[in-house]
Amino acid sequence: MKTRLFFILFLFLLAGNVPAQKYLAERTFQGQLIKDEITRAYLTPVKIVWQSDNKNEQVKNAEVLLTQFDGQLSTSGAGMCVLRSDDEAQASVLLDFGKELYGGIEIAAAIRGEKKPVRVRIRLGESVSEAMSDCIDNSVPGMGSATNDHSLRDYTLELPWLGTVEVGNSGFRFVRIDLLDKGVELPLRSVRAIFRYRNIPYLGSFKCDNERLNEIWETGAYTVHLNMQEYLWDGIKRDRLVWLGDIHPEIMTINTVFGDHEVVKKSLNFGRNTTPLPGWMNGISSYSLWWVIAHRDLYLYHGDLDYLKEQQDYLSSLIRQIISKIGPDGRENLDGGRFLDWPTARDSNVIHAGLQSLTMMALEAGKDIAGWLNDRELNNVCIKASESLHKHLPSDHGNKQAASLLTLAGMLAPNQASPVILRNGATDFATFYGYYMLEALAKDGKYREAMNIITDYWGAMLDLGATTFWENFNYEERLNALPIDQLPDPSKFDIHADGGDHCYIGLRASLCHGWASGPTAWLTAHVLGIQVIEPGSKVIRIRPNLGDLTFAEGSFPTPYGVVTVKHVKQADGKIKSEIDAPKEIKIIR
Repeated sequence: MKTRLFFILFLFLLAGNVPAQKYLAERTFQGQLIKDEITRAYLTPVKIVWQSDNKNEQVKNAEVLLTQFDGQLSTSGAGMCVLRSDDEAQASVLLDFGKELYGGIEIAAAIRGEKKPVRVRIRLGESVSEAMSDCIDNSVPGMGSATNDHSLRDYTLELPWLGTVEVGNSGFRFVRIDLLDKGVELPLRSVRAIFRYRNIPYLGSFKCDNERLNEIWETGAYTVHLNMQEYLWDGIKRDRLVWLGDIHPEIMTINTVFGDHEVVKKSLNFGRNTTPLPGWMNGISSYSLWWVIAHRDLYLYHGDLDYLKEQQDYLSSLIRQIISKIGPDGRENLDGGRFLDWPTARDSNVIHAGLQSLTMMALEAGKDIAGWLNDRELNNVCIKASESLHKHLPSDHGNKQAASLLTLAGMLAPNQASPVILRNGATDFATFYGYYMLEALAKDGKYREAMNIITDYWGAMLDLGATTFWENFNYEERLNALPIDQLPDPSKFDIHADGGDHCYIGLRASLCHGWASGPTAWLTAHVLGIQVIEPGSKVIRIRPNLGDLTFAEGSFPTPYGVVTVKHVKQADGKIKSEIDAPKEIKIIR
């Protein structure tokens, strides 16, 4: 009786003005009730890539898995996909959801004769090769290097009689299901992906007469969107962590596509709160430098002074710690992990050139921040340390990463860096530092050449089946490479299973890594020509660079609303521009 009265009262309150979450938190549960900020949606697979040999009908009626399911099973077992394994063969099916996503899977098992749970093996894959791999062994390169690190991608599951199971989460596009129990039939009504994402609008946009560039812009935006989970991650399968260097390109993409978003500040605060000084963020000195640079860029775009003031004490102490690592000869002597990106990880000379540059960039950012905070002491400290750094100018060593950073730090003339960066085109480009290579080319006015690199390097990933950009991509490996949406072929180089180095050997490599999204921010900044000049986007300069394009148009989010532009190249080569901006923003040309 008491239970019934409680239930009636519960429904009455929910029907009135008392918020359900508040009521549940205060009256129903003793623990804290936290609402999930991430949206869930169910996706149906679009293709059956492969199924086990069907001469003995191990898999029947698989196409039903491609039909819509409303989430409710019935007592009818008609029209189901049926799996049956025996001593001769195992029933297996490989599904393609058409696009990389983050989340889990829902399996709806229909009514069957026996009520005992049935065991299945689930394999999630960012590529077909990963979903088809048989081994979880991080010590063996190639097909055997798939792991369950950070998220389960290969596991055994029991399915109930006439019931639905949800499991996850990981980054994946493909799902393979194997029926492990023999001599039983498993009727399946549905296998759906549970897509987890932030339901936020794409305020920024880009469109031109080169469809490949349009797709690259959109793919970069989508890559970062998937990584905007509870925090801003670097990858949705691996590592699913807040790496404070990795997120700088992601922040620039978010500024370009989504505008001011709380996940950025939340993640930057996470880095600060989990790194008491004299520590370095993620144990890597350059990542603390990127943290300073990120705050300069964040304030420039959004102008949140209250948030910037919250960082003042920590930032001021961090900058003084950085300065303490500069020798009397102006050479950086940063301790902790000395790291730029993975392709340069074994070259100490290049790492030094990069760290010297990043130290200068961080101090320049610190000087800007000090000015905005009216902190004269910090401003003077940054100026003096910057002058000291100029005493020591490292060589670029013919390396694209080093040349790019030296140019961005003002330590190498752009026209000296460009030949290094453009040598052999997209060869030796990198997913993470490729963004800074593009930025350095822009400093030398090499917009056409940069667009060609974007088309070749990031476009090659699209040619190989990418729907999000990858943690690593060796441009030379595209030759005779197996696309990620095709079954393994011994005559071809498996771009996922056989590639990679360092921490991303073989199938351990992430095929959705936010640090690879640089072209999205770059195309908006340099092709649409939208450059923020004063904090809070109060002053924006618009100077398009179309290269071989005949038109480009798009939008850009600001704290005051969206700026829209359209640039059309005229017969005489001049560009006619249409610009619409909120009245609070000053546009200069």
